[in-house]
Amino acid sequence: MIIKISEIKQYLWISNKATKDNTYMPKTSLREDQHTEFKSSFTDAVIESLTAFANSSGGRVLVGVGDGGKPVKGFMLGSESLQKWVNDIKNKTQPSIIPDADEMDLAGTKVGVLSVKEFPVKPVAFKGRYYKRVNNANHQLSLTEIADLHLRSFNTSWDSYINPDRALDDLSLDKVVKFIEKSNQGKETPLTDDPLTVLTKFELIKDSQVTNAGFLLFAKNDVFQAAIELGRFSTPTSIKDGLTVRSDLFSEVEEVLGFIRKHINKGYIITGDPQREERWQYPMPALREIVINMIVHRDYMSSGDSSVKIFDDYIEFFNPGHLPDTITIAQLLADEYSSYSRNRKVAATFKEAQLIEKYGSGIRRIREAFEQYGLKAPKFENFQHGFRVVVYADTATDIDRTSGKTSGKTSGKTSGKILAYIRENPDITIPELSLLLEITERSVERNISQLQKDNKLLRIGPAKGGHWEVIGD
Repeated sequence: MIIKISEIKQYLWISNKATKDNTYMPKTSLREDQHTEFKSSFTDAVIESLTAFANSSGGRVLVGVGDGGKPVKGFMLGSESLQKWVNDIKNKTQPSIIPDADEMDLAGTKVGVLSVKEFPVKPVAFKGRYYKRVNNANHQLSLTEIADLHLRSFNTSWDSYINPDRALDDLSLDKVVKFIEKSNQGKETPLTDDPLTVLTKFELIKDSQVTNAGFLLFAKNDVFQAAIELGRFSTPTSIKDGLTVRSDLFSEVEEVLGFIRKHINKGYIITGDPQREERWQYPMPALREIVINMIVHRDYMSSGDSSVKIFDDYIEFFNPGHLPDTITIAQLLADEYSSYSRNRKVAATFKEAQLIEKYGSGIRRIREAFEQYGLKAPKFENFQHGFRVVVYADTATDIDRTSGKTSGKTSGKTSGKILAYIRENPDITIPELSLLLEITERSVERNISQLQKDNKLLRIGPAKGGHWEVIGD
């Protein structure tokens, strides 16, 4: 395939009033970046950069320019140089690309400019290798990145393709029925078709063949490709409890959350209502959002497993598959990005089941939930071959969680919270403080004793019928 790629010139012009000539002269010094590369001469490295630009968002290579953005001394641009370069590029790339070739007057020296747009059918190879542009450097693509780039160029995803190793008998129609029931909750126009028709409408089966998404979502038996390793750790190397889940994706959500609930703390808040209010160690709606994001956006072509590691006061969630190159961590946290689904059919089916509220808003809801809970903001990062989220519990307690023994010291944060609760309700009891702070009554008593010794808290009246008074208020 040969495609002629032209480019609108992006150079800044300065008009020379004396000669009435126009010369390519940058108003600011040239520099290498996401879309610009300098090469002192035409070599294979020029073609490598052009394929990286074609596989990314386009760019240009200035030939005859040194690293500092200045023309190379003694560089000569021959009358047929540009045409020879274009032919060489065409012959060494697959699919063949033909760059726009121009000459440019840079500080009195003619240099070559080879430019390409983003190629419509990716990836483009140079000598059997594939590259992408990241900031001001070229990076060779991994096999997974090659496959993903190819799928995205056709506006599709891996999970929409037929799985030749699976048949309809591998699916549980009972699970499809439960999906239909879940999808119909609260809807004015419910799904009324039979399970096989629903699977066909959602393109989870095609011509009676099972897609990757269909198998992941409604597998009758274990899905080893979707395994998630769960662990409760007392130290980074000491595990107290572990579990491997490898169910269909809908079932995995509840299984993972069930394991988390088993290994985190829960207290109760006295509100005055007949029923006490539960308060988990972490905001459960946010943890649910994280788990759903893990399962929906996982790279199922990767050989690595997802994992959830629960420690005394933090939890690590890891998933194979980095963020897309078009989204940075800063953009993610600033909510300045357009949502991209690695598994489009899985994401669409989860949304139909009302497990995803709105594409692209999950990270914001997670951060807001932790902020409202009074906890440290979660950490989001590309890590090794995947993406990791770390959430933190409230460590403002005087209990040594590792040994289970009381430290004997008063936590400044805990004592501050006690004073704040007492200001709001001077009649509050020690059992009520224990539930609010999620620490033992003995710990509350010890903190109060220290506050009294420090002349910060005073008890007025007897233990029953009296009240607290914060000194200095």
